[in-house]
Amino acid sequence: MQHHTPFYYHNGLTPDQLQFFEKNGYLHFKSFLPSETVHELIREIEKVEAFLIRNQQDKVNGIPLKFGINTNGQKFIQRIAFASRYSDMLHHFLQHERFQQLIALLGHHEGRIGEFEKDGLVVNHYLNTPGSEYKQLGWHTDSPRDLFLGSRIKPMLNVGLHLDDCPIQNGGLRLLSGTHKQGMLRLLFRKKYFIDNKPDRNEIGFDITAGDLTIHDGRLWHRVQQSPLQGEASRRRVMYIPIVTGAYQPKNHLSRTPLYHSIGSLLNRKSRLAYALTNQQQAATTNVLKQTSK
Repeated sequence: MQHHTPFYYHNGLTPDQLQFFEKNGYLHFKSFLPSETVHELIREIEKVEAFLIRNQQDKVNGIPLKFGINTNGQKFIQRIAFASRYSDMLHHFLQHERFQQLIALLGHHEGRIGEFEKDGLVVNHYLNTPGSEYKQLGWHTDSPRDLFLGSRIKPMLNVGLHLDDCPIQNGGLRLLSGTHKQGMLRLLFRKKYFIDNKPDRNEIGFDITAGDLTIHDGRLWHRVQQSPLQGEASRRRVMYIPIVTGAYQPKNHLSRTPLYHSIGSLLNRKSRLAYALTNQQQAATTNVLKQTSK
């Protein structure tokens, strides 16, 4: 695995940062948010989560929610789409000038914060517990959703605000630098979408501190490595803000569930089953070796 040197964000993007992103397709900013703001965001997300669970909601604007069982044996939401729909605080937070400044990474393309498009403001909550359904995420790019929606692949950015510390050895974001410039065949077939979780010798990992910000081009291959830790120590919460281009395509409560979400859920179940079977096989092999060594 390769490491990188992060940047710091002050009063806009610098020429060096723009050049780095153009070449590599990602940026990592340390201490983008102060700790007070991180805690405020966590409290607000917990309010949104409680509202959705209390109202027995399983979709937002056609996008399925992902559920799991936390360390206390209680139901919690591991992926919330369009989270700002239920929070004035989150809605106003997305209007901050600093997010508008990131649109410059799209170059000559006209971009905007996709609060009501794609999956909106997404909150991912990874936790390694027996009841967790969201411990990792296999290799993928964010581009095929455009194909499923019947349009050409358009430039977009995924802006990740990290709400928990996640040192590189604790799993987390992995990506393949420069793959945003690959051809269509490599974009679609370089990896098995969501099924392949294997480390790549060229992948880059991140030492994340709560309040850090990462940005990646939607065409970049990336994944989320499962934490080797269990329970609370494995917790990793990230808010993802899409910066999109092209025609304005908002979603609402009448929107249908996109086909790519149905396929993604199926592939994730297949991946989890394969992972569980592998663990069972390893456990069985270990028991056999113990028995034969007696």
